[in-house]
Amino acid sequence: MRGGRKYFGEGLGYLDISKVKGHLIVLEGTDGVGRSTQMELLQSWLEVKGFGVVTTGWTRSNLMSRSIEMIKQGNMVDGRTYSLLYATDFADRLENQIIPALRSGFVVLADRYVYTAWVRDMVRSGGDQWIKDVLSFGLIPDLVMYLRVDVDTLIHRVIEFGGMNYWESGMDLNLADNIYDSFRKYQMRLIKTYDEVAKEQGFEIVDARKDVMTLHEKIRQKVAEQLKIEV
Repeated sequence: MRGGRKYFGEGLGYLDISKVKGHLIVLEGTDGVGRSTQMELLQSWLEVKGFGVVTTGWTRSNLMSRSIEMIKQGNMVDGRTYSLLYATDFADRLENQIIPALRSGFVVLADRYVYTAWVRDMVRSGGDQWIKDVLSFGLIPDLVMYLRVDVDTLIHRVIEFGGMNYWESGMDLNLADNIYDSFRKYQMRLIKTYDEVAKEQGFEIVDARKDVMTLHEKIRQKVAEQLKIEV
């Protein structure tokens, strides 16, 4: 967090972050880019280096994770409602997982962050100010790495490792009459918007088309620079 601990907006006024001493590192990118694998590898490497590590991820709060999964299965709510559900999930994790861990000096690894909500809302509604205002209580991370991949590589991976689902394909947006074409169009929009946000926010962009270990070495370098340690 350049220049000291900062929120995107007014933040959570009842939580003192002046003495927060840990590091908040985020991996961003579309579904299928390999974030989960890289999170596991990064956690193991940092622990070997002697760091205490806490991991967190989108829709993984104790308060909201089950509810969100149940609602997603029904495909019944609109995008704005989903945004609010995700915001509640993030607020719970920020207050009860992320900030306490940072206070204790841990490295917090986040599998996605508020930027995921920004990008999705921009693609679905055409604007980002509403969702930025909703999530303005978030802490600005120390480092954000954007795992970038082209849509053709992404399609190959998604088909290989489980297939396309309703929401990842943007089927609710009526982009096409079949899930494959809808997925392609929706993911192309997501990638384009991620690129814009990455440039605006100064993300470290990492080529996620590389093999797992080549990608991991690049991520290690970025993290080592942030933590001022040897790779």
